[in-house]
Amino acid sequence: MISEQLVDLSRLQFAATAMYHFLFVPLTIGMVWLLVIMESVYVMTGKTVWKDMTRFWGKLFGINFALGVTTGITLEFQFGTNWAYYSHYVGDIFGAPLAIEGLMAFFLESTMIGLFFFGWDRLPKTQHLLVTLLMAIGTNLSALWILIANGWMQNPVGAEFSFQTMRMEMTDFWAVVFNPDAQAKFVHTVSAGYVTGAMFVLSISAWYLLKGRNVEFAKRSFRVASAFGLASVLSVIVLGDESGYMVGEAQKTKMAAIEAMWETEPAPAGFNVLAWPNETRQANDWAIEIPWVMGLIGTRSLDKEIPGIKEIKAENRRRIENGIHAVVALEALRKNRQDADALKLFEQHKADLGFGLLLKKHVVDVRQATPEMIQWAVDSTVPRVAPMFWGFRVMVGLGFLMLALFALSFWSTLKPGGMTKRPWLLKWALWMLPAPWIACELGWFVAEYGRQPWTIYGVLPTHLSVSTLSVESLYGSLAGFVGFYTVLLIVEMYLMVKFARQGPGSLGTGRYDNEVHA
Repeated sequence: MISEQLVDLSRLQFAATAMYHFLFVPLTIGMVWLLVIMESVYVMTGKTVWKDMTRFWGKLFGINFALGVTTGITLEFQFGTNWAYYSHYVGDIFGAPLAIEGLMAFFLESTMIGLFFFGWDRLPKTQHLLVTLLMAIGTNLSALWILIANGWMQNPVGAEFSFQTMRMEMTDFWAVVFNPDAQAKFVHTVSAGYVTGAMFVLSISAWYLLKGRNVEFAKRSFRVASAFGLASVLSVIVLGDESGYMVGEAQKTKMAAIEAMWETEPAPAGFNVLAWPNETRQANDWAIEIPWVMGLIGTRSLDKEIPGIKEIKAENRRRIENGIHAVVALEALRKNRQDADALKLFEQHKADLGFGLLLKKHVVDVRQATPEMIQWAVDSTVPRVAPMFWGFRVMVGLGFLMLALFALSFWSTLKPGGMTKRPWLLKWALWMLPAPWIACELGWFVAEYGRQPWTIYGVLPTHLSVSTLSVESLYGSLAGFVGFYTVLLIVEMYLMVKFARQGPGSLGTGRYDNEVHA
């Protein structure tokens, strides 16, 4: 049996790598469309300030992109090094969108980025704008295919297990591509990236205005960022509702944990604005609830119930007990593919195979599982509630704070001298710079931690997915990754701060050498 320490270290290493990587990704996704907007205005008006805005913000975009690629490459390699059985079990399905991402999106994106930086004096204005647009499309296509792969982990459609190959096999490619969970995750994630890019430009522009530097340049940047950010944060909130609905449809356990819903309530269920989950008692010590709201969000109906954690556990117990039969039959088929009785038994219970495999963490022969082992497996199907509950609420709270900031910022741009006459607003914009990153990281934490104990939801338990590595090697590689990525993060922040402080004068045009640009 795989040691629990090996599983925990493998998970920690992948989580650390993914979290570091996603510090760079949302800014790349968001800033590229701001560049398209700025360059489009330049092409339409011919005003040089808009070209300089595109080049300056593009320089910061390029620094972020380069470091994001570095962290992303090692993330994909971990599927082979740390999660070998996972790669064997589902590689033909999971690998397809990742391969398409590399062949279609990343090649387009990386080629266009080269032309973006080196084509200013070599391409006509309209052709360079086309390059910027294709760069943005490539960036978003890259996100699409990666999120199709991740969405399949959350909701494994278009595939089934084959006892002949002992692997998951794709049955419908288009079902994988148009997986509702993947599509909802894509639009929600890229919108969050747009908010991140807008906040980045808004905050730095606010700093220039507070300092009285590059005022006209900063005003234009502030205006674009506030409008784009307002539209984006509204999209995040609206599309977040769609994403929440999909979680309620495909991952009822995650939904119940997010809402700290221990008991199944009469429809429509109420929404716990705040609560204090007590996992020992499997109840909330106290809660502030808004009636009906959760039922409307989670089911979009007035008569459909959302199952509570206790009911979900009871259902999972039944599935684990059925899954024992599936595991026993599968092991018989491994020895003899022609065993008709084993095949019949497997076909009856194969839908619960993953639940039976949960017992493999504590016993080799699942028929020898004790009631205590079965209870452990039942309890493990629900992630810890408190981190899910509070992580989700902090994320949502930051989202509404950013909505208020972007709305007030956009309103201020409609008033003569509005933004410069409100230093409190500029200071608020500056201090809100980390907010979208915190919200994005919390969003991924809720999505991925809430999937546990599965790598493929309901199909493959996490403890069976890891490679056979030594604990010592994992400690060494984890320390190496954290150290290397911390250096990259320091380099990113140093370069970003350096060029942001220099301002657009660093372009070498001489147009912004004075403190105030008229």
